[in-house]
Amino acid sequence: MNKSFDLNQLLQKPVAMMTGEELYFLFSEIARPKEKEVQQAVSKGTYYGINGIAQLFGCSVPTANRIKKSGIIDAAITQVGRKIVIDGDMALELAKKAGGIKIK
Repeated sequence: MNKSFDLNQLLQKPVAMMTGEELYFLFSEIARPKEKEVQQAVSKGTYYGINGIAQLFGCSVPTANRIKKSGIIDAAITQVGRKIVIDGDMALELAKKAGGIKIK
């Protein structure tokens, strides 16, 4: 049983037309433990402006303004003039390290 079958072709073939060897190969492929897939965290990307902070943290615009002014996510913010660019992944990581964002 050293034959190598094409899995995609076997999946298209009716079971009644398969040989025992092909059927065994198909079942062994299904039952074989798959390698652990490392799931990447969904990248939060880049956000722009106070509205971007509000969208990232799921809060209102005034609360987003307070988050920005608190200084917790300053390392994730690049600001030139009036343009604000936020690295979403870094901002969430900084908020996590700070133990959440507590605004008074």
